[in-house]
Amino acid sequence: MPAIPSFLLDKGFWYSIPEAQLPLLGVGSIVRVPLGGRRVRGFVVEISERSAEGLKPLAAVSMAPPIFDQPLLAALQWAAHRYVAPQSVLLERAAPPNLVGSLLDGPTPGDLGSELSTHPFSELARKVQARKRQPPVALVERWTNLEWVEAVAGPVCSSGQTLMIVVATADEAAAIHSAVSTAVGAERSLVVSPDRSDAENTSAWAGSQLGGRVLVGTPRVAAWRVGEPGLAVVVEEGRRAMKDRQTPTIHVRDLLRTRAQLGRHTLAFVGPTPSLETLAAGATALRTTRRAWPAVEIVDRSSQPPLPGLVSHQALAAIRAVTAAGGSVFVFAHRRGYAPAVACERCRIIRRCPNCGSRPENAPRCPRCGYELGPCTNCGNDRFVPLGAGVGRVLEELMRAGGLSVDAAPTDALVKVGSEADLAGLDPVALAVAVDADGLILGSHFRAAEEALRVLARLAGRVASGGGHRSMVQTSLPTHPVIDALRRGDPIPFLELELEERRRMGFPPSGDLVVVEMRGATPAGVDAALEQAADRAMVLGPAPRRDGGRRWLIQGHDLTSFRHNLRPLVQKWRDAGTTVRIDSDPLEL
Repeated sequence: MPAIPSFLLDKGFWYSIPEAQLPLLGVGSIVRVPLGGRRVRGFVVEISERSAEGLKPLAAVSMAPPIFDQPLLAALQWAAHRYVAPQSVLLERAAPPNLVGSLLDGPTPGDLGSELSTHPFSELARKVQARKRQPPVALVERWTNLEWVEAVAGPVCSSGQTLMIVVATADEAAAIHSAVSTAVGAERSLVVSPDRSDAENTSAWAGSQLGGRVLVGTPRVAAWRVGEPGLAVVVEEGRRAMKDRQTPTIHVRDLLRTRAQLGRHTLAFVGPTPSLETLAAGATALRTTRRAWPAVEIVDRSSQPPLPGLVSHQALAAIRAVTAAGGSVFVFAHRRGYAPAVACERCRIIRRCPNCGSRPENAPRCPRCGYELGPCTNCGNDRFVPLGAGVGRVLEELMRAGGLSVDAAPTDALVKVGSEADLAGLDPVALAVAVDADGLILGSHFRAAEEALRVLARLAGRVASGGGHRSMVQTSLPTHPVIDALRRGDPIPFLELELEERRRMGFPPSGDLVVVEMRGATPAGVDAALEQAADRAMVLGPAPRRDGGRRWLIQGHDLTSFRHNLRPLVQKWRDAGTTVRIDSDPLEL
């Protein structure tokens, strides 16, 4: 299959194999093939005995070691359909950064699992070691409690199988790689991250083909072939970093779940808050501690007057006490660009779209369905204020408080102010403060409450162990189910309620969503084409985008046929010069 991103080439082409190249080739090899008067990169997806008459010969073998096998090929083809992308785009993701000439032998697996702990993952590892495929498992605890790494790494490696661990960031990859190296030895521990060079990441790819290894990496490794796959572990799979922003908008969780089903190996998830998709897929939730995150103190601001200071007297007093003792503080604010809900400035009622019920931003039209919004439906006021506080505004208020060493993260100041992006590289702190939980909980997208719990649980997880250390969450919604879950340290009851609400609304994982976005000149007849392709599914839009483009939302119980019908339309629109982005399973509406 030529490595050209076009739906028109998804069926590929047949080429004859010169006799000298035949011993080198297999499914998954990278080759050079003639196409349209030039030679292009290609991937071998099938080899068959047939007449070579009329076929052009392969030009060269670029990389003989296969970058995919049949189960991984099938998973990548599934992803190409699910995320409405040409197959070659997905196959390219299986390739290492550089070409590999041959694979070298490494250390032979030894008995690394003789002294196993009583950790629940130890039993899972024993079954993987015995090559018994298990249903998905979700370990509900802080991933930074790295006992689970030791529980699975040794047994999987000693059986000659490969353990793949996927994390969101380079900092987290480094932390887990260090734990793996301690458990099984540096020669069996491989790491892939954006911080490492192409040569280093390619070397890790080559090592992972041998079996008996642990491959730790950021989301790119989810599409990599590994030798003798036994167990794949995804750390905090619900985080936004686990889903690509650009087309194809692949989610690590779903790709690895499909790989596990087709490849007959086991999949596990680690983190304090499993996603609804993971629970709906039947994953068994395991617990090793009473709480999935440390204790959280709730600061109730519901009785305070409208628009008070961002930092309450209770939180400010706690910050002063901790810093006076030399302790560090992290103050959490919403990330820049985060889509907040807005409330009426007068009556404080959350603004909702009268047509579709979504919570739009402070805009004249609903971003989901395009409905023209008016004044507050409760009191008629036409001024709205965002829920949530930005890093800059929080910094200004803390600086005005005086006497504090405060700066935006990352910094050496005792009081750091930052957003979710700063949590991954944050050292444990004595105090963590969430300035405004309501802006997260009441966000404008349907996953807002689930994501709020995930982010606030991560924040609590950055609090160091020790007496007096704690997390504080300010809210005007003290009885909200998210706040109740934070108090209890248990996400499962809230997630079960949220799953039922998703079923009622027809949202994922109970329903199916696809977003179509266009920039540039919009071709004629797009609305009619989408309506026809969607058949009985609901088409909402177009809604205007800030960059001048347009956006449609397609919602239905199962959009499999719509995705199939959409492929030739996308090719037609792109060929006409329009930039088209398809967001399958969008995080937001």
